[in-house]
This record gives sequence, structure tokens and C-alpha cells, in this order.
Amino acid sequence: MTLFIYDHTFDGILSCIFYAYEHKTFPDAILSDTDQRPLFIDEWHHIETDEKKSQRVWTALERKLSKSAQNMALLVWLSELPETEMLLFGYFRKIIDHQHGFEMNFGDSDVLRVKEIARKVNGEAEKIRQFVRFQKTKDGIFFAPISAQYNVLALVAPHFRSRYPDQPWIIYDTARNFGLYYDTHSLQEVTFSLQDLKSFKSRKLENEKLSETEIYYQNLWKEYFETIAIKERFNPKLQRQHMPKRFWKYLTEMQ
Repeated sequence: MTLFIYDHTFDGILSCIFYAYEHKTFPDAILSDTDQRPLFIDEWHHIETDEKKSQRVWTALERKLSKSAQNMALLVWLSELPETEMLLFGYFRKIIDHQHGFEMNFGDSDVLRVKEIARKVNGEAEKIRQFVRFQKTKDGIFFAPISAQYNVLALVAPHFRSRYPDQPWIIYDTARNFGLYYDTHSLQEVTFSLQDLKSFKSRKLENEKLSETEIYYQNLWKEYFETIAIKERFNPKLQRQHMPKRFWKYLTEMQ
């Protein structure tokens, strides 16, 4: 078994491809520095990420991949699935070794799987755009916790930056313990303490962190929701079809 160890970056994967062709050694598995290594290894290689080499590989791929296929590959990377490294390595290797247009060979398992994962990641990003709920804090920042299935913050940030250009906001992924803060001028990555993270994973921020108007409007919305609701028409199955249940905990009316 041949093992590649890399730094768990996209440039790192591209560097693995460069190394494999340069040394004519192709891996059976690709793991990051922190992953547990299998018991039986014939040889292993520690791949140093080299931006120049990774750029050469990406340039070669750009010549053979459409923009759509390039985006799909990046979406696969954002999926963070256990199979991601070997899937992308195998996919890119086939693209390099075959003629232009191999990305349309849906009889190939790697091509089909890349398309499938990319569709799921895109779908998750669209759900976040639709279902994220902001809460206004005392310092005037609109805060929205999410727990995304995939690492989609970078995909949804341009939408909210365009939608709320003059309002500061934070969208925080509690599953990965990082978020994006928009200060009305630029975006920057932020992280909070484990204690704060624990509170973010609850249904809502504590009242002492919310602005008075936010608390007022949340209570007002709950009263409105309860007033117009028709108990006889309560249909949780239909609700789940319109919005996955994992998003319900962020809805004011569900708290």
C-alpha cells in the first residue's frame, strides 16, 4: 500500500498529483497529517505543498475542463467527505490522461460521483441562503448560527454581502467552529471560544446578548404565528418537505 501524507489543502491535493507524475508513484490512499494511518503500509510519502507546482497542475486541468467542471471539483473539495482526496486525485488523473471532454463521460464512476457530490453541496448552499435566520445583538451585529452538512460558508457569503451591504453580520458554522464577519466593507474569518460555541448550538442566543428590539420582535412574531395557526391543519410532514427539520431550531416560531 502506497500512502501520501499532505496538509489537507486544495493546493496540497494538486501538489500530490504533481509529485505522483514526477516520481511515477501513485497512491492507494491520501491522508492529512492528523489522520490515523493504517497498520500496513508498504511505503509512504510526505508531500510538501508547492504553490508553483499546484498552479501548473491547475493550469493543465483548466485546458481540459470546462468552467462548470472546474467549479464541480471545487464543490467536491468543500464537501469534506472522507472520500474527497482519492476521488479528486482519481478524477484529475483521468482528466489529465484522457482527451478533452472526459468530464462528460458519465459512464465513469469518478465523473458521476463528482457530479453527484457537487449537486449536493450546491443544494446545501441554497438551503442556507433560504433558511438562515439572523438575530440582532446588542452591539448591532446580525448574528446567524448554522450547522451545515458541507463547508459552504464561502459559497453563501457573496449572496448575503449583496443582500445586506450596509448591515454588519456574522454567519457562524457551529459544526466547524468558524464564521464569516462582514463589517459593511470586507469579510473576515472569525472563531469563538468553546463556551460561546456551546451557546451557539442552542436554539437561540441568550436574551442578554440580544438587542431590546430583537427580543420585542421575536415575541411579537411568536404571538402572530400562534394566532394565525390552525391546529387542525398542523402537518409536520409537509413542513419537513418545505424545510428540513434540522433548520427548525433556528426559527423563532419553533422555540
